[in-house]
Amino acid sequence: LQVWDQDEHENWHLTANWKAHSGSVWKVTWAHPEFGQVLATCSFDRTAAVWEEIVGEGSGPGERGMRHWIRRTNLVDSRTSVTDIKFAPKSLGLLLATCSADGVVRIYEAPDVMNLSQWTLQHEVSCKLPSSCLSWNPSFSRLHHPMLAVGSDDPNTANGGKVFIYEFSENSRRWSKTETLVGVTEAVHDIAFAPNLGRSYHLLAIATSNVRIITLKPLQDSTLQSGLTRFDVQMVAQFEEHHSTVWRVCWNITGTILASSGDDGFVRLWKGK
Repeated sequence: LQVWDQDEHENWHLTANWKAHSGSVWKVTWAHPEFGQVLATCSFDRTAAVWEEIVGEGSGPGERGMRHWIRRTNLVDSRTSVTDIKFAPKSLGLLLATCSADGVVRIYEAPDVMNLSQWTLQHEVSCKLPSSCLSWNPSFSRLHHPMLAVGSDDPNTANGGKVFIYEFSENSRRWSKTETLVGVTEAVHDIAFAPNLGRSYHLLAIATSNVRIITLKPLQDSTLQSGLTRFDVQMVAQFEEHHSTVWRVCWNITGTILASSGDDGFVRLWKGK
């Protein structure tokens, strides 16, 4: 794992470089800076880890001292490769979600944000299929339940939809699957909810053999029927310009521009009209 810092002249410098896992590191993610300089990683070695930067005292007045990263905890609940890891929106507290090739999403909480060595496993959610990626819905609206999207890279198209939407119920204190996107049957490599700045619906980007953008519009309670979907799901865009596998999708901070990268060697930007 490597960390780079930008100086006042906009030059980037390698400030930390260490062996984080005994297998390939699949993903790395930052916690909100409100919680300090905190990273989380997940690996083929079946573990996830939380790292915190420690800054020593400088040799002179006002000087920044040497920095190094300390592993605060090692999360070892998975029996298979941990394929993705994401911190929750800060409004939910210091929560961390992982997904694994065994098809289980695990949600951990640090009850004391000043003690990052203590994490508790709060929830385990079985997705039935190998899980490759996940995304928290960053919506701040109190009208929206905490929400996770999970993607699967299972190659078997006979297994149907490869994207699942989970919501957390405050009443039952449980996560439950509220949607399977049946139109996505190819292996999913990345998934990302767009930041929600006042939209009444959710926007989800999916990386498969192409780029897809999905809207999920919550249905009014009066239109819901037992056992039926909670969302009106529409695919509003599909882009084939990569002509190859798409590996990553990422929104800008306002949720108006989507970046994607693929095996064609390009990063492409998409904007709604």
